[in-house]
Amino acid sequence: MSEEERRPRHARQDDRPITGSLADEPGTGWNRPADELSGVRPSPIAEPVPSAAETQIIEPVRPPAEPVQPDDVQLTSVLASPAPMTEMIRPPAPPPEPSVPAVLPDPGTDSVLPERSSGHTGSGSQPGTGPGTGAGTGTGAFPGTSRRTGRRTRRGRLGAGLVEVPPVPYRDPASAVLTNPVVSEEKRYCGNCSAKVGRGSAGPEGVCEKCGTAYSFLPTLQPGDLVGGQYEVLGAIAYGGLGWIYLAKDRNVNDRWVVLKGLIDTGDPTAVAAAVNETRFLAEVEHPNIVKIYNFVQHPDARTGHAIGYIVMEYIGGQSLRQLALAHQRAAGRPEPLPIAQVIAYGLEILPALGYLHSQGLLYCDLKPDNVIQTHEQLKLIDMGAVRRIDDYTSPLFFTTGYSAPELTTHGASIASDLYTVGRTLAVLSFEFNGYTTKYKAGLPTPDEIPLFKLFGSYYRFLKRATHPDPDRRFLSAEEMADQLSGVLREIISMGTGKPRPAVSTVFGPETNTFGVDLVVPEAGWTVPLPDAVEVVSGLPIPQVDTDDPAAGVLATTTAVDPRAAIDALAGAPPDSIEVRLRIVRARIELGELAEANRQLQAAQYLAIRAGYPHDWRIDWHRGLIELAGGRPRVANVAFETVYDDLPGEIAPKLALAVSAEGIGDYFTAARLYEQVWRTDRTYVSAAFGLARVYLAQGARAGAIEVLESVPSASTHYVAAQVAAIKIKTRASGPNTSVSEADLVDAGVKLEQLRLDAERRTRISAEVLEAAFSYVQGAPPGYRTSAKVLGCDLSERDIRFGLERCYRTLARLAHTAGERIELVDRANSVRPRTLT
Repeated sequence: MSEEERRPRHARQDDRPITGSLADEPGTGWNRPADELSGVRPSPIAEPVPSAAETQIIEPVRPPAEPVQPDDVQLTSVLASPAPMTEMIRPPAPPPEPSVPAVLPDPGTDSVLPERSSGHTGSGSQPGTGPGTGAGTGTGAFPGTSRRTGRRTRRGRLGAGLVEVPPVPYRDPASAVLTNPVVSEEKRYCGNCSAKVGRGSAGPEGVCEKCGTAYSFLPTLQPGDLVGGQYEVLGAIAYGGLGWIYLAKDRNVNDRWVVLKGLIDTGDPTAVAAAVNETRFLAEVEHPNIVKIYNFVQHPDARTGHAIGYIVMEYIGGQSLRQLALAHQRAAGRPEPLPIAQVIAYGLEILPALGYLHSQGLLYCDLKPDNVIQTHEQLKLIDMGAVRRIDDYTSPLFFTTGYSAPELTTHGASIASDLYTVGRTLAVLSFEFNGYTTKYKAGLPTPDEIPLFKLFGSYYRFLKRATHPDPDRRFLSAEEMADQLSGVLREIISMGTGKPRPAVSTVFGPETNTFGVDLVVPEAGWTVPLPDAVEVVSGLPIPQVDTDDPAAGVLATTTAVDPRAAIDALAGAPPDSIEVRLRIVRARIELGELAEANRQLQAAQYLAIRAGYPHDWRIDWHRGLIELAGGRPRVANVAFETVYDDLPGEIAPKLALAVSAEGIGDYFTAARLYEQVWRTDRTYVSAAFGLARVYLAQGARAGAIEVLESVPSASTHYVAAQVAAIKIKTRASGPNTSVSEADLVDAGVKLEQLRLDAERRTRISAEVLEAAFSYVQGAPPGYRTSAKVLGCDLSERDIRFGLERCYRTLARLAHTAGERIELVDRANSVRPRTLT
């Protein structure tokens, strides 16, 4: 792109770098404990150094040094470096409409209920059973936002009620006035040819040596000027991308404080057009998180006599997110990022504002930390000069390198490119994003480079989708993005505080059936059995029905639980319904007809591609279910990974991914995911049992017991969890584990507290006493203790009597004669010898 097509706009005054180093922090490394919800910070990643042959030495023209107060902390940080300048391009022409719709091969969608195939269930290599690398199996968004049937509530304060964000005090307007307003030399460019001007002895006013255009970088308004016969100027407070910003009083409206925004260079036609553009769009905008415009006035330039336009808007007496981040670093004494929860809270306030603009057919285009101000507990989007119509392919397109989407020059601006800037803004605020304008201009560092990503994997996946190079793979809307970001925040808060933060999902239904509750505690040397695959598939949450689907009404009235009855009930449903196909897929899985389930899934995938949504995550979700039911957890794991990439704030993909990871023996990943689910929402009891299984498989008895005992007493599976914990306490699960006296005593106490029927209580009591009997027999000679287990002293004689009572009680409750005889024999053999 030529210099004529792409030129910088002027940046803000607070963009000046804060240089220096911290003697007590070699390499400016930093870290944050997990309980502060910000992760661990690595040392900043150094920028690539050119080779000796490429290195050149130049003598830069330095601007006048800004005075640094002695008590100021000097930082070396991405945010403390000069911010990238806003640039402008001419948008590309709109893509031509295809004259003939593309024709896709139909895999058999002529009937909702095709002829049943053979009983062969296929394998991972069969069509439709792969890991999701083919067409239509990517990590795209759900087609449309109509899926969101949950009712949204208005947040009462910044932080969504989940995290406390420090309020920013209102700034006295008079204190914001600059004493010596001047544009730094390195930011002075000709408004006509983009050549460097005003450097060195040339001064802030003059004529461009290259093209002869006059320039001026001095404020055009002076204190005391009355603009529009109404606004009394107090002075300049900053300079933005399009011009000087002045503080003034509105003499016609109770002397309220207002801001006047004018042009830096009156010879810049592009800046003039952008200013008019800003006025036009601001007049249509009314949102609590967007700066308000009051008026548009003109005032003659004292030097040229030309009329200059000024936008009159409300005064926001706060600080930009960039200023807040730098203040946080100064307080910490090192380049430390804002707490991750606080950054996410900012994102949850920004997204509704962008969503409002999108609903009005507008795009913001230039979101970055400088353009968001916090005052008290409210955020405001400012600097609306880059706002444009979604269908605008003619006016200049403004953007900032490092925050802008890579497709702007080829496809222009879109909702997807707007959401991209949100992801980049959150990334810059949440970790030391070195190279975000160069090496990682269109990508993110890996979790190996950023420990924060390893600590909070869902946040990494959220940023990865928000900033995906392919616009079609990003979030579909600001609402969808906010839903997922809220889920990520709930997970982070839960992991950091230990307190669950559940929420109703707008994408999945609740956990239908808890699986794995009949936890089998293995004997020493035996492996922990996995829950039945069909039980798992039937227990995982079900995606909510898209209300825009042509068969949504039919599905809403189909209440058949039996899979065969459900298939029959859908016989007359519209054949072009994706939701009907997916419902039949689940029914076929329940019937064990996996080949037919695959065939129906292929038809659903075809319909999704034909509808223009080739990256529908529902296809990958149901593919994972098929593979899980077919005993191929490794292939299912890949499918569920893509769903997790798409829905990083949802519980269901993490639970499914944990099950598949457990199935392939990846206990580390399984434990991490089960823990994330369980800590976030205690209604997913399957996650508690899954985490206990994984701990047992690794020999961590104490961890398994702790998880099971954390199941709430209000849960229907509370008793099952307590019984499983009791059994774990009475069995050694590995060569390096053993049952202790404290385990036996605690197991007895916990058992006595449970409400069980007589037979079940007696059976478990017998297991506890059998473990106590083995413990006493293996005790060293002379072992004596005052401890009791289920009312029995920890002595061989007393425990024998206890076991005899249990066996005789069970014999009376036996259902068959053979069982009764066996139990009586056991009672007789364990009874201690007596004189009677």
